[in-house]
Amino acid sequence: NVSARLENGNILITRTSVGKGLVTQDDLVEVDLQGNVRQGRHAPSTELGMHLYIYSERPDIQSVVHVHPPYATGFAAARQSLEGCILPEVIVGLGRIPLAEYATPSTVEVARSLGPYVQACTAILLSNHGVVTYGTGVLDAYHKMEKVEHAAHVSFVARLLGGAQRLTAVDLAKLFDGRTLAYRPGGGNPPACESADPSASSSPSDEDIRNLVREMIRPQ
Repeated sequence: NVSARLENGNILITRTSVGKGLVTQDDLVEVDLQGNVRQGRHAPSTELGMHLYIYSERPDIQSVVHVHPPYATGFAAARQSLEGCILPEVIVGLGRIPLAEYATPSTVEVARSLGPYVQACTAILLSNHGVVTYGTGVLDAYHKMEKVEHAAHVSFVARLLGGAQRLTAVDLAKLFDGRTLAYRPGGGNPPACESADPSASSSPSDEDIRNLVREMIRPQ
């Protein structure tokens, strides 16, 4: 479901029970910050409470996107965050992607689960549920969701190859020193991701990878 803050302070959100690829203008519902419908013929998304919570906590936010992309939701179902410093574009654009505690969908529990992260982060995994992102506009929030799913997909593939190698603190210092040259700078500093431990082991050897592949293809 997708929402956006209007100039009058109300929120425009997709209605419940409609495939988002089929949304038309008639499927949008305008509500106030208390959730009262002001315009629209349908009921708003059942996740309206989560959207309103984010808007109430973050006056700078203009749009919220909540979906269930398969790779990112897979990490959420496994209750594993995406907080490692792995991909430069994710580090600069999003920073850490934390995992909120499980909450029953479409209840006030979801908003409460976002509490520890809503101020610092703009992308959060929802345990056994999905992902929520938010930003300065609809496209910004949507592109952040694309970036979360990309990060999850890459992390999944990297694990098949023996595990992703996190960037070190030195790597991160170089990245942020030159980010205005290498990447489009965003507003403010993203929440810090988890860098590599200097004492961590090196990349897996060729033999480690061969053994992993043999194990994967071994008849069960």
